[in-house]
Amino acid sequence: MKTPSPKKLPSGSWNIYLRLGNEGISVTKPTKSECIKAAELIKAEYRNEKRAKQCNETLGIVLDKYIDSRRKVLSPSTINGYMAIRKSRFPKFMDKKISDIENWQSVINTEIENGVSAKTIRNSWGLIGSALSYIGQPVPPVQLPVVMPATRPWLTADQIKVFVNAVHGHPVEIPALLMLHSLRRSEVLGLDWSNIDLKAKTIRVVETAVIGEKNKLVTKSTTKTRKSYRTIPVMIPELESALAAIPEKDRKGKVYKMNPNNLWPEINGICRRNNLPEVGCHGLRHSFCSLAAHVGMSEAETMMLGGWEDIGTMRKIYQHISDQDRLKAENKISAFFKSPSENADGNADGASKHQ
Repeated sequence: MKTPSPKKLPSGSWNIYLRLGNEGISVTKPTKSECIKAAELIKAEYRNEKRAKQCNETLGIVLDKYIDSRRKVLSPSTINGYMAIRKSRFPKFMDKKISDIENWQSVINTEIENGVSAKTIRNSWGLIGSALSYIGQPVPPVQLPVVMPATRPWLTADQIKVFVNAVHGHPVEIPALLMLHSLRRSEVLGLDWSNIDLKAKTIRVVETAVIGEKNKLVTKSTTKTRKSYRTIPVMIPELESALAAIPEKDRKGKVYKMNPNNLWPEINGICRRNNLPEVGCHGLRHSFCSLAAHVGMSEAETMMLGGWEDIGTMRKIYQHISDQDRLKAENKISAFFKSPSENADGNADGASKHQ
């Protein structure tokens, strides 16, 4: 439907008469360009409203269609996340037809009132928006809650020593120490014994494994980024000992063979019992970067060992210098100003050369 050409009125204004369905709409604006823009906007709103009225499928069915269309192009963990949203979020609206949902803000507000986190609501609405676009529906404007930036806890250098001692002999000792070597959880789950060289004391990171639908572990012959393909040295003696203690006949297949869902709670349980921050899996990776900064490893070395794609990401998200290290630096500055300054001959100010 082409927009009619505007006509100039005796008053100097411009007018377009639109025929939308059985309704006639007159659009009058001071200038020709304003008149065309206003008419185009009315037409677009009419088309969107008409499409919405034609959608008699429920929100749940629309989400199912969209998720099914993405199974071959998205990772199993992403699909698993979509399925979790489909199952748990917006329960009062899943069986409603798209055309019957007039107030989409109420969909968001219901989740806010139920105490759902801002990040979860944003992710869930992102899925709905994608699903609506997939079936040709307009994505309605809504006000989403603000996500406050979260700071992940990590272990300081001294706390890392406590953790390494505490995890000794525990079923999650090897995966936990691997994470302290910078490995992501998916990289730990994907690590195969064929990629560990005990003689050379190296670990090759070439595969990942993620939890897919029905809690099944899916191995991927790819890593998160190109830089994630890497070989790292075994730097923690306790990891070398733990790997060597595994009987040679058992050094086949995946290094970690237990339930992957146990990793996070077991690590946090160890932290809790030893009065350490509950850092979880990724917090141990953060701790690696913090330790690298603590011992003076260069940013380039840290970036290479950690498999980060760019240095900006590493600096912004991962590289934490512990409060203890900051305090040491502050104390050095304080000590500098408190100590008597020296003159060029090495004598304190005010001291006489002839005394």
